Amino acid sequence: MSLDAIPIHVVPPGEPGLTGNALPLLRELLEMVRRLLATGEASAIDLSALPLTPADLDWLRDKLGAGEIDVTLQANGESTLNETACSGVWWVTHRNEQGAVTSQFIEVAFVPDLVKAHPQDVEIGSGYLELLVSDL
Repeated sequence: MSLDAIPIHVVPPGEPGLTGNALPLLRELLEMVRRLLATGEASAIDLSALPLTPADLDWLRDKLGAGEIDVTLQANGESTLNETACSGVWWVTHRNEQGAVTSQFIEVAFVPDLVKAHPQDVEIGSGYLELLVSDL
């Protein structure tokens, strides 16, 4: 067989910096959302642990879009939880006290665990309300 018989297909280059590693995450997210709906099981993808470039992260964030809910927490640095345009899919970013990103996740949940009140905190809130009511 001569080299002339081998078909050659020219693939146009993608966006600079994209590795192709972000596209499979969309398929994985679809399966995670289906599991959430079927079983109520929340799950997450640790973006910091994957071989993603800044361009991959930008592409993924752009594809997921912006939702209606943004939550900011202040505890040993800032954490942001941004609902994407896909309800139940949350982009979670943790920063240290200097503002540097320490980790990023995509969490699939009805409500991210990070914003759920801990039972001990609710107990403290109950005590506070009791004081308020008793002073009236």
